[in-house]
Amino acid sequence: MVLAALGGGRLMAQMPNPYGAPISLEEAKKPAAAALVEAAKNKWTMAVAIVDPGGNLVYYQKMDNTQLASANVAIDKARTAAMYKRPTKEFQDSLAAGGAGLRILKLRGATAVEGGIPLLVDGKIIGAIGVSGDTSAHDNQCAMAGAAVVK
Repeated sequence: MVLAALGGGRLMAQMPNPYGAPISLEEAKKPAAAALVEAAKNKWTMAVAIVDPGGNLVYYQKMDNTQLASANVAIDKARTAAMYKRPTKEFQDSLAAGGAGLRILKLRGATAVEGGIPLLVDGKIIGAIGVSGDTSAHDNQCAMAGAAVVK
């Protein structure tokens, strides 16, 4: 991947993968379930959102006692990953580096918090998963578990 310099921070260029057909409701349940299994295994409470390539919500599920704000955060992370064609961790890292990386704050609809991952099938982005409810690293761990089951 080509790096695009943002002053003090560095943001990877968008994934070269083209968008594919949108993830179906039945297919969206699989990565969500895997993310929630990972959360339960670690005793974390999470909200999980699956969106299509355009950022439209396809599936959402929340564990009992998950903070209410995590609903919107999970959806925002998924939308960011799908529409910007990259994991949200890249935005978080650029923002944390400061300097020109602060420009991320002006990107429309970009959530610069780890836990959003594009979903790929046959090299095409079919949507994204967003997870929220614990630390951003734990959110990302659950999102990665969910993304890993998409074939």
